Amino acid sequence: MQIRTYFLDNLPPILRRCADLGYAIFTDYNYDLNLIACRSPSRVSGVFDDVFHVVYRMGDRYIQESYPCTTDAGLYWMHNPSRVEGTAILVAGQYRGVYKLDLHAGKYLALCQRNGSVSVYRDNNRDDVLDMDPQTIQTGSGFGINIHRAHSRYDVEEVGRYSAGCVVIKDSGDFDRLIALAKKQRDTLGYDTFSLTLLED
Repeated sequence: MQIRTYFLDNLPPILRRCADLGYAIFTDYNYDLNLIACRSPSRVSGVFDDVFHVVYRMGDRYIQESYPCTTDAGLYWMHNPSRVEGTAILVAGQYRGVYKLDLHAGKYLALCQRNGSVSVYRDNNRDDVLDMDPQTIQTGSGFGINIHRAHSRYDVEEVGRYSAGCVVIKDSGDFDRLIALAKKQRDTLGYDTFSLTLLED
């Protein structure tokens, strides 16, 4: 995990980038979380080469926490799509209020797609390369594109089966921190819906 701090008169560059793209940013209240994933330029599947940022106000400062992640499916699911249309790859954009604290696969607390639709590309040629063809985009509320972790105890270098299209935090400690912040937003502000912004680097 990497942590940066900014005074309130110095908007973090990642938030400025989101605002410049026309996306909503949340800066008025303590612990109103901005969840921003940045996808690397690489189109090779299977590695944790993306970054997940959590940016929030706390008192007179903004805090930015950054965690290694993947925003792409692992090689297992690229080679073995779970749906006939192909493996899901989340389309860059902002998904407002889509995520809630809930059980991922019925097993542990995560941020799950519960409140609306997301858009995904469908890659169906079963190779290692992430194909983002606009003609394959589907939008729906039942895709289960969650934000969860990889292994609960061990550090893993390859995505493997951990992502079939979800955003997956590599380190379980980083993920636990994310969930603690999500609970802090819920307890401080009284709501447990979260927006995800996905940027292409």
